[in-house]
Amino acid sequence: MTALESSIASVRIAAAAADRMKASDIVAYDVSDLVGITDCMLVASATNERQVLAVAEEIEKDLYTKGGKLKPQGREGIQEAQWILLDYGDFIIHVMHEEARDFYRLERLWRDCPRIDLELPEAADAAADAD
Repeated sequence: MTALESSIASVRIAAAAADRMKASDIVAYDVSDLVGITDCMLVASATNERQVLAVAEEIEKDLYTKGGKLKPQGREGIQEAQWILLDYGDFIIHVMHEEARDFYRLERLWRDCPRIDLELPEAADAAADAD
């Protein structure tokens, strides 16, 4: 079982929005084999609460305007802005303060899952530099 193409496309839209807002360490995993309730998980870091909130808002805006009017089914952590979770059903977005991300280390839960190529510009630049 693999993630739906629509979920991967939406996660790429979210990653591009996070990247534009200067989020760091943006990664996504195809968790469809491990987790039965969702296809993909995206995690992005921000340096402070204001940036965490700005990144989450930009992701929501882009998924609505560029992703076919997608709206999250659930939103958690908006008030504290340490870890904002946006639940879109088929995929879940985690925007985390760097300290919270270091503490919870979510990636260790999904390390056996395939990473999704987010097609971000910096990844393409890094690949070109390697050649």
